[in-house]
Amino acid sequence: MSEWQSRAKHIIDCHVHMGPGGQEAAMLAIAEATGIEMMSLVAIQDAASGSGLPQALLMKALHPDRFFVFAGLNHAARVSGGKVKTPALAEQAEAFAAMGCDGIKMIEGKPTSRQRMNVPVTDPYFADYWSRVEDLALPVLWHVNDPEEFWDPDRTPIWAKQRNWGYGPSDVTKEELYAEVDAVLARHPRLRIIFAHFYFLSADLPRAARFLDAHPTVHFDLAPGIEMLYNISRAPDVGRDFFTRYADRILFGTDLASGLKVPEAIARAGIVFRWLETSDEFRVPPEADFLLGPPEDGVIRGMCLPDAVLHKVYHDNFTRIAGARPKPLKMPAATAECERIAATAEALSGKPAASTEAARVAQALAGRSG
Repeated sequence: MSEWQSRAKHIIDCHVHMGPGGQEAAMLAIAEATGIEMMSLVAIQDAASGSGLPQALLMKALHPDRFFVFAGLNHAARVSGGKVKTPALAEQAEAFAAMGCDGIKMIEGKPTSRQRMNVPVTDPYFADYWSRVEDLALPVLWHVNDPEEFWDPDRTPIWAKQRNWGYGPSDVTKEELYAEVDAVLARHPRLRIIFAHFYFLSADLPRAARFLDAHPTVHFDLAPGIEMLYNISRAPDVGRDFFTRYADRILFGTDLASGLKVPEAIARAGIVFRWLETSDEFRVPPEADFLLGPPEDGVIRGMCLPDAVLHKVYHDNFTRIAGARPKPLKMPAATAECERIAATAEALSGKPAASTEAARVAQALAGRSG
């Protein structure tokens, strides 16, 4: 890293995004530069373009010991009003498990996703899915909510406004989204959920503690949401006590993406490492990507966590949930899934299936199967 080096070893990043074809070398360079040994690629499907999941599957095929894949759901049938046929969500979960995916990534719970789909996760549309995921014991990395300031125009950061991440009276509220999660967990208490971005409870650690105590199979990841670091930095000793008490329930994550430049990736991972490992007082470095905001947004104060806690956060908790090594990818099943994704994209967009990322990956996977 640029200013210091993480003292931890065998780091697994549970929250990484793989971009389109041609970024394999970039992702490998990011992993090398940040010292992250293994990554979990959380793949949000773009049904209309046939992208998102396929490239993550290809990375898993090319580098089977380095990349886990958490596959996102395809809602094409729902958003098209039934004009496009896709498997039911429960069937998709079964297919992901059968082809060797390590878990499921859900963006359903982010307010912008609700705006697009307008389907709560308590809707019958999800009912069989939750039961199947629970029975399969598939881990789910789930983005629910956004920072509370996104509902306040005066406090919403400029970079968030630029991505339409500001919400008003007509949008679902933060507490409504939390209530829906509570209802799902009450019906399915064995679900193994990793809530992304600390479940956006970093400003209320007593509430976060109550939530973890009430749901012993759920976890939080540390992917910034830079507000998480600022909120906990207001009282780093309190944060340290929380992380020590819940050392078994917190997973390292960065929200790294293959489209980042290496200095941006080093900055993004580095602020999380430095926050966890040192007692430094610092700001986001100027070379950080814009989603972390400018340096003048706030001060970060490190918690200097003990090694025993760091090992759990960096490695042990993820392997307990998802396994010590990525599951082997079943090439024929993965190829068929990519072909289906390509056909769905053609039905939605009218563009030839052969032009999609999914079709290109299907061809590459088929070649490896032979």
